[in-house]
Amino acid sequence: MKDLAEKLSQWVKDEVEKAGAQGAVVGLSGGIDSSCVAALCKRAFPDNVLGVIMPCYSNPEDAADAKLLAKTLSVPYEEIELDEPFDWFIQRLTGQDYDIHSCDLSIVNIKPRLRMTTLYYYSNRHNYLVVGTTNKAEMVVGHYTKYGDGGADILPLANLAKSEVRALAKELGIPQRIIDKAPSAGLWFGHCDEKEMGISYEALDQYILTGDTLAEAKRTIQALEKKREHKRFMPPTPPVR
Repeated sequence: MKDLAEKLSQWVKDEVEKAGAQGAVVGLSGGIDSSCVAALCKRAFPDNVLGVIMPCYSNPEDAADAKLLAKTLSVPYEEIELDEPFDWFIQRLTGQDYDIHSCDLSIVNIKPRLRMTTLYYYSNRHNYLVVGTTNKAEMVVGHYTKYGDGGADILPLANLAKSEVRALAKELGIPQRIIDKAPSAGLWFGHCDEKEMGISYEALDQYILTGDTLAEAKRTIQALEKKREHKRFMPPTPPVR
């Protein structure tokens, strides 16, 4: 994993410089993926990396873990509370107050889209690239919000299965309590990635690494791949000539 960590951090550096940018900005969720990305960016740009913590009706433990990560890696960060702008959108769109237990994706997906907008403010402000945190398992089944956490300039973890991200996290010195957390996009209280997807990361990793897994899980994965394929590509355009 040491070689992989060096390879990925160098890749981040090369991609940022290729774009004519001066550093990297990362949304810190308190989870393992964003922690690994922040660590890679810190290695690539020791003095030009910024973490942004953006709670939006979030579990307070997530912000605490994000701050722990920033302190551990000596990554400077901004904390932007998004409850108020989120409330404004919900009121304007629905005429109702936000129900913190709502699982309505048309509502809760506004959270990652507000975060994306916030990250690009800092990106433009500092001439940094937004470095995304999506891993291979999430890419395969489209487990991210289009133009939300899927909105980024580069994706250093996009070819790593979840088990590989965990191994990388240990190499990068990510705090153990972050490594051990149950994966969650935090879209609603009690949100769990595996429960929402209907499959385990273990089954997803097996599918990614071997091309096969348990029959029921394989059907679920392939159905999600097909349903969410549009997330992985630029919008289609019609031929005119």
